[in-house]
Amino acid sequence: MSETDPRQLIRIARESGEDASTVPLDLGERVRELRKARDWTLEQAAAQAGLARSTLSKIENGQMSPTYDALKKLATGLNISVPQLFTAPKAAQVMGRMSFTKSGDGSAYATATYEHELLAATLVKKQMLPYRARIRARTMEEFDGWVRHDGEEFLYVLTGVIRLYTEFYEPIEMRRGDSAYYDASMGHNVVSLSDDDATILWVTSLA
Repeated sequence: MSETDPRQLIRIARESGEDASTVPLDLGERVRELRKARDWTLEQAAAQAGLARSTLSKIENGQMSPTYDALKKLATGLNISVPQLFTAPKAAQVMGRMSFTKSGDGSAYATATYEHELLAATLVKKQMLPYRARIRARTMEEFDGWVRHDGEEFLYVLTGVIRLYTEFYEPIEMRRGDSAYYDASMGHNVVSLSDDDATILWVTSLA
């Protein structure tokens, strides 16, 4: 079985080729939608943007073409970029996706320090990577430096006792039911303090 670290697991799970194209919209309609999404009145939105209420009303109703300065004020007031004023948000789609993984049926990847079982392996373009890990390591010396990768990570102890080492924090002893959430680009390693290998659930963001 080939040795695979969490960074390789993430590359295995991440799929490229998402459509990054944008769809142009009517500016007035777009501004109105953005304002209503924030539950703002015309007065509130105009105040946020530093524009007159009448000016904002005319923009929303297509009665005037705003200057670039006005566009910048609008974008700043709405806390978005100018291009976002002219592009549609990603449409929410109910995908109805689900993946069931029976205990022990995940895709296995082993390293010298961890045994990973990738869960929901049949789903592509996931936004998160869930996997169960058996912790073989007992000391930090067994690692070839820190593990680092993109995204954020959630760790939940299933069995045993572990020690979570992170680059910028003191080590934490964790037992069954304990959890931690951290920036995965920060160096991190986990060792088992139990006689038997501890097991944990890891969930790593892929977005």
